[in-house]
Amino acid sequence: MADDIAPQRSEQPSAHPHELHRSGRAGWLRAAVLGASDGIVSVGALLAGVAAATSDLRTILIAGSAAVAAGAFSMASGEYVSVAAQGDAEKADRAQEERELLRHPEGELAELTGIYVSRGVTPEVAAEVAKQLTAADALGAHLRDEIGIHDDRVARPVQAAVVSATSFVLGAAPTVLPVVIFSSTMARTISIWCVCLVLLAVLGTVGAQLAGAGRTRGTIRVLIGGALALLVTTVVGSVVGGF
Repeated sequence: MADDIAPQRSEQPSAHPHELHRSGRAGWLRAAVLGASDGIVSVGALLAGVAAATSDLRTILIAGSAAVAAGAFSMASGEYVSVAAQGDAEKADRAQEERELLRHPEGELAELTGIYVSRGVTPEVAAEVAKQLTAADALGAHLRDEIGIHDDRVARPVQAAVVSATSFVLGAAPTVLPVVIFSSTMARTISIWCVCLVLLAVLGTVGAQLAGAGRTRGTIRVLIGGALALLVTTVVGSVVGGF
């Protein structure tokens, strides 16, 4: 009977969920991880070396404070110069593509078509795609597909400098606490080691999580370098302090 037949509902395909891509974070994430890691390792290692050489609290704090200030400004200026240079290169590439599009539009269209063909698109479809993209945004298509410049990944030197300096200070600050809390040379040295290694482990885990990489690999990567720096400076401080 028709009445006994349950009505069939047409299933509509659900909207494709928005995918989370992490490559857009590359700029500020690199600056943040590099700054924090450098703050922990350089300042922590310096404090471990000085603490192993002398028990004078004032001397250790002066060295640590100077290291934090110098390191923050060094990271900021270094990141700014590096990223600004990258930005200059991107601007030069943009200007070159603008000139080429004005002088040789047909040649640029053929070049764009060839790029899509090399990626596996049939020549007919590649030519049509190149024409449509050229009509919509010729410069953007060439910057993106020929050179690899994306609007969401352009160089931002000020952002990189601020993030790097801030993360350096945040990473370095906790390494000073053991110097203030403990009074003996052995306790200070051991506690600085512990604080640095814990902070590096946390940084490696968080950085790997933000980048979508394996946590274990990210953690081991930063721990090895940090432990070597702490070991070397502690040994040097002990030797020099013994004279």
